[in-house]
Amino acid sequence: MRNIFFLSSFLGLLLTSCSPTLTPFTQKLYEENKWTNDELKQIQFYISDDIVLRRKAENGQTTIKEGKIKTINGEKVEEIIFREGTPCLFHFSPKEDRFAISFEKSENPKFLMFGPNPKLSNRYALLAKDWEKRSGIISYDGKEYHTSSDAAWACLLVDLKRAHNLEKSTKVVKGAKVN
Repeated sequence: MRNIFFLSSFLGLLLTSCSPTLTPFTQKLYEENKWTNDELKQIQFYISDDIVLRRKAENGQTTIKEGKIKTINGEKVEEIIFREGTPCLFHFSPKEDRFAISFEKSENPKFLMFGPNPKLSNRYALLAKDWEKRSGIISYDGKEYHTSSDAAWACLLVDLKRAHNLEKSTKVVKGAKVN
């Protein structure tokens, strides 16, 4: 019985040590590391919470590529769900302290915007065109969607150990002389 306990403890420790430890991506972390856009593109990001985007499906619309059609209160609604822990990538920075984060690799990447939120210790959280009490308006793939105010808490996470491994390697070339 004692051996089973030690074995299960060892296996639990082994499994947790292999999985990434995700840390919120903050403005402080960004400033301390001074990552360039090219370096940010090499970092694997994740989202901390579910994000659900909804918009009224247009009349006569028969195909939805990215989301799915649901009927809510008698209306057809297009819904796109980003699950907690979904891996995502830095796409570009339209201005300082704003990240366009993409969740799919494609020729015309679709992205959500994230930036530091002072209410969340400057974690890079989901940005909206406008937050109201119960919902926000989000731009995604050139369309406007609504999301619940709970999505405002969704922030970017990184595996800090792997992100720090992006340190630059610098070599100073001394030149070559003729003998």
